[in-house]
Amino acid sequence: MPKTVHKDAGHRPRLRQRFLEGGADALPDYELLELYLFQCIPQKDTKPLAKLLIATFGSFAEVMTAPIAQLTQVKGVGAVTAANIKVLHAAALRLSRENVMSRPVLSSWTALLDYVRGAMQYEKNEQFRVLFLDKKNRLIDDVILGKGTVDRAPVYPREIIKKALDIGSTAIILCHNHPSGDPTPSQSDIDMTNHVISAAKPIGIAVHDHIIVGRNNTVSFKSLGLM
Repeated sequence: MPKTVHKDAGHRPRLRQRFLEGGADALPDYELLELYLFQCIPQKDTKPLAKLLIATFGSFAEVMTAPIAQLTQVKGVGAVTAANIKVLHAAALRLSRENVMSRPVLSSWTALLDYVRGAMQYEKNEQFRVLFLDKKNRLIDDVILGKGTVDRAPVYPREIIKKALDIGSTAIILCHNHPSGDPTPSQSDIDMTNHVISAAKPIGIAVHDHIIVGRNNTVSFKSLGLM
């Protein structure tokens, strides 16, 4: 009997070739996701699933940042596929982090903002993290020191100072996200920043900035003249 040729047999090579020739910009979100899903689901047309994931979460980036529990609620996404999606997200964050680790962050500010946005932009709950820098303003560590609800993450200045002293950090950058999407600083954001500055100054730790990450953009306290 003649072999049955799957209707998708030529589609995958064509899509891969478009990617190789034009890069990611040559593909819409659903096709880029479809291309990645080829590796996770080798024997199935992945276009409907890619479109369903984009429709469910809103964009390629939001699919990558969705929790595993939410990914597996989408029909066609098993535990292995969900884990593979999270691996891709982790790899992207690792690459972004490496781009800022070896350079003074104040002279590679765009790369730093890209990293912070990638880590926090689509978080559903508020997250507070601190970037700890050395004497040359190179990133030593990036630590999440508070996780909370959709509008609040507990932050304790003494924990920030203790961590800085433990690892020999001489400067820090505060970062947190606003899950509402609006990065405008609240009065409590301003007050908390001032508390950290007051605690850090006597022991020679500089607070370079406080970055708030919204859905589509970021806000810098220093740029706003708030510090």
